[in-house]
Amino acid sequence: MKIAIARQKYTPYGGAERFVERALGGLREQGVEVTMIAREWTGDAAGVLRCDPFYLGRTWRDAGFARCVRGVIDSGRFDLVQSHERIPGCHVYRAGDGVHATWLELRDAARGGLARLATRLSPWHRYTLAAEAAMFRDPALRGVICNSVMVRDDIVRRFGVAADKLHVIHNGVDLDHFHPGLRDEHRVKARAELGIPESAPVVLFVGSGFERKGVHVLLRALAAMKRQNAHLVVVGKDRGAKLAEQVSQTLGVDERVHFLGGLKDVRPWYGAADVFCLPTLYDPMPNAALEALACGLPVATSTTCGAAELIAPGRNGTVCGALDIPALAAALDALLGPDGMATRREAARASVTGLSTASMAGKLADFYRRMGPPVA
Repeated sequence: MKIAIARQKYTPYGGAERFVERALGGLREQGVEVTMIAREWTGDAAGVLRCDPFYLGRTWRDAGFARCVRGVIDSGRFDLVQSHERIPGCHVYRAGDGVHATWLELRDAARGGLARLATRLSPWHRYTLAAEAAMFRDPALRGVICNSVMVRDDIVRRFGVAADKLHVIHNGVDLDHFHPGLRDEHRVKARAELGIPESAPVVLFVGSGFERKGVHVLLRALAAMKRQNAHLVVVGKDRGAKLAEQVSQTLGVDERVHFLGGLKDVRPWYGAADVFCLPTLYDPMPNAALEALACGLPVATSTTCGAAELIAPGRNGTVCGALDIPALAAALDALLGPDGMATRREAARASVTGLSTASMAGKLADFYRRMGPPVA
């Protein structure tokens, strides 16, 4: 079977791209021939079909890429074309970014003021919302891969897509690459690099998009915690990093907050940390949360995060409202308590043992075979 996967732009720090990279090897082992359709791609160019029409502005950019991909679909050279972008006419859509309409509602509610008006006036948001709705209505759509139950239920609620078209396949995590042994391997050295005492509890955040993923909320929760010796390590590339640093200074926690920027290898910090925290406004299924669980880190996340369905509160983490700072501070204090920490770490690892990359690839290969070639 010949499959094409469309993703407009690759960034080494993107969760969707890490999903693609992990899926490609496993799918090829399953005998599936995979080609990437991309405008920009970092890495090996073999197996990449470049789709890069001229554009000015991001609305034209996305619309032009969509037209180019639809041309590939119409050519009939692939049995199935799966898109990670909202492209009407694709055979399979992977809803890795969730539902754009839901994200905008949650973001605008958090921002308040004129946020809703600004969203309505944005040509790009209008285009994206229209493309999303058109894609789910398009008769060419044969299946939707949802990376969480949260996303599946949201698509049903908003667009009325038939249940037999929606398939929950969680992201896979490399259980050999991310494992509890990183604690012994990296904990002492990584902490020493930042001057963090061995006895100090460490909360880890990994993600780009600080506003959406709740860095400012986490900074305020850190300031409100009873454990005033707790440190926060923030890994992620974001244009709002300077503002976040200023917020930490205003809160008086800057000496306990470490902004490391984007890193290709986050494993030393999974090893150095005691708890992983992602109080995100909206996240369909963050890879970083899966990696943290695989490393034996209890996870504190929000009710609007797909990873919440993997959390058994009190056992391998906790779940609270994305903007509930007192609840988050109390949850982090509890998770960092020494009593039961070893049990929580074991439970964290156990919660993702069924989500290996090989398991994900097998489920995807089975899904594609069941989809079959598109109907002419």
